[in-house]
Amino acid sequence: MKKWKLGLAMLASVSAFALAGCGNKQSSNNDKNITMWVHISDEDPEGKALAQNIKEFNKENKEGYKAKVQYIPRSGSGGGYEDKVNAALNSGSLPDVLTLDGPNTAAYANSKIIQPIGKYISDKDDFLKTIIDQGTYKDKLYAIGYSESSVGFYYNKKMFKEAGIKDSELPTLEKPWTWDQFINICKKLKDHFHEPAINMNLNDHSEMALYSLAPLVWSAGGSITNPAGTKAEGYFNSKQTTSAFQFIQNMVKDGYTTISPKDKGFETGKYAMTMTGTWEVQTLDNQYKNLKWGVLPYPVSPKTKKEVSPTGSWQYAMTSAAKNKKAAGALINFLVSKKAMYRSDMANTVLPARKSVSKMMEPKVNSAMKFFIKQNQTTGHARPVLVNYPQVTRTFAETVQNVTLYKKNPDVQKVMNQQAQVIQKYLK
Repeated sequence: MKKWKLGLAMLASVSAFALAGCGNKQSSNNDKNITMWVHISDEDPEGKALAQNIKEFNKENKEGYKAKVQYIPRSGSGGGYEDKVNAALNSGSLPDVLTLDGPNTAAYANSKIIQPIGKYISDKDDFLKTIIDQGTYKDKLYAIGYSESSVGFYYNKKMFKEAGIKDSELPTLEKPWTWDQFINICKKLKDHFHEPAINMNLNDHSEMALYSLAPLVWSAGGSITNPAGTKAEGYFNSKQTTSAFQFIQNMVKDGYTTISPKDKGFETGKYAMTMTGTWEVQTLDNQYKNLKWGVLPYPVSPKTKKEVSPTGSWQYAMTSAAKNKKAAGALINFLVSKKAMYRSDMANTVLPARKSVSKMMEPKVNSAMKFFIKQNQTTGHARPVLVNYPQVTRTFAETVQNVTLYKKNPDVQKVMNQQAQVIQKYLK
């Protein structure tokens, strides 16, 4: 999962469509041709791996199914692919299979854009729980992820050593730093280098905000909504959730992080740490070969000491316009098989969605990717599956922005009370 594939670019009016008329364009259930749309380029490593997987599916399946893929790359703002899907919703011309971002599952399923695929997917126990969670709506599996993602705290080994931080002081997944211990490390780094200790990307008010910062909420025992996704008041403004946002505000207030980071600050040695996703591994390996770095786990709430990390990525789903459900299901099942997933995830340098593929990849990836694979498996937490998720994640990002403007909004609890009311309006 590369940078900003997190961006939702959610179909703004998705809930208004029920795909009326799609059935009129369906062929018979015996149609062996399968149409598929994907959000990537056929020139990307991921696209090339998919092309090979499609070629093998067409050759190897015993039913004579033939899949044809249309590559519709997303633009930097998330358009392109989403625009195409939105237009197809209006015209009733969706393909049989498409890709969608994990948090969009509920909206697509609720609007009957996609249909359940659970019975077509084999070896479901081999998938990470987070993958099943993100693709499940009302107890039915509507989409299945073919890769995973995570976030880590990257650190500059040379700068840590210069600041007097010993390797023996570094945290592990088994024994992470508490927020208090992390703040002490940040103080030591700031005092030595006279710069913020870390770039937490708090200037990013996109999906990245909830994706990367919600684990702090979950570590504290807080939540965005109740488990049913019907209540935010009493949850988003609980003492536990508020404590995570207070930690974020304190990091800014004390100068340990910044809301206006210098470009490439970590990569060029201005900041000793950066908090970002698995995509950074490839960037550092390819473009900053002289930088000595490592990855640390999330710091945890001192009250719970619970380690949590973010997860989620793109998925395959069968549309309600599928010409042949069995054929579309067979294609999706093939594309998330061990062999196909291994090819695509290795080509794209992303985390695998299957436990078995993790074992296949571990001997062939670097120490950072090994760390992320383990973190994903042991501490991963899926984002909430909510019909109006785009509005909720936007409100979460606004909350981050509000609390980091601490001079204007010094009372974190007051901000949380207000924002819980905003989220409540979007829940069904």
